[in-house]
Amino acid sequence: MRLRNVVLILAALTVVLMLAACSSSGQASDEGGKDQAGKDEQAQKQKPPEKATKGKKEPPKMTKEAKDKQIAPKKGKAQGQRKVANSLEPPKDKTLKLTIPAIKQIEDDTIPTGKGTNETLFHDHAAVHLRDTGFPWQRTANVYIAGHRIGFPGTDSNLAFYDLEYLKKGDKVYLEDAEGRKYTYQVFAKLVVEPANLSVLKPIKGKNIVSLQTCTLPDYTNRVIYRAVLKDVKT
Repeated sequence: MRLRNVVLILAALTVVLMLAACSSSGQASDEGGKDQAGKDEQAQKQKPPEKATKGKKEPPKMTKEAKDKQIAPKKGKAQGQRKVANSLEPPKDKTLKLTIPAIKQIEDDTIPTGKGTNETLFHDHAAVHLRDTGFPWQRTANVYIAGHRIGFPGTDSNLAFYDLEYLKKGDKVYLEDAEGRKYTYQVFAKLVVEPANLSVLKPIKGKNIVSLQTCTLPDYTNRVIYRAVLKDVKT
C-alpha cells in the first residue's frame, strides 16, 4: 500500500515538473520573440532615411555645335511675296517691333529685316524678320521672325525665345510698324520641323500670319515654330 502511494506521489511530481518545464519554455519563446521584435524595431528606427533620388535638371547650355548651326533659313522666296497686295500703305522704314505678353523677355523689341545668315543681327537683336517673307501690312503674308533660344549675354538676344513654349493657342502676339500701326495676332498652331524644311516660309492663302521660330531643346536639332493669325489692326 505504501509502495503504491509512493509511486502515485512520484508520478504526480513528474507531471508537475513537465508542466513547469513547458510553461517556462513557452514563456522563454515568447520573450525571445518580443526581444527580437524589439531589436528589429530599434534597428528600423536607427536605419538612416533613404535619400531622394529626384534631382533638379540644370538649365541647358548652348553647345559649340549649336552655336555653329544656322539659326534660321537664309531667306524666303521673293516670288509671290513682293507682289502681294497691301491692305495698308507700306512704311519707308520696314523695321518692326515685337511684344509677346506670355514671354516677359519680349516686350517692344526692335525686329530688323535680314538674312538668316546675318550673325550680327541675330547677335544684337531679340529676333530678326527674314528677308523676302511677308509684312503685317500685306493682305496675305507670312511674317517670319526667328530668334535665338539661348543667345548672348549682355545683348537683346540673351534668352530671347527661351520661353517660347509658354505660348498656347489663343495667346496674343503684337507687331508695330514704323508708322506706329499696331497689329494684333492670335496663336493658332505649333510646328516642329527639320532645318531643311522651307515650306514653313510660305504664306497661307488668304491669311496674314506671323511665324515665331527658334531651335528645339535640348539638342537644338530642329526648329519649333508658333503661328498666329492677324485679328486686328489699329492705325
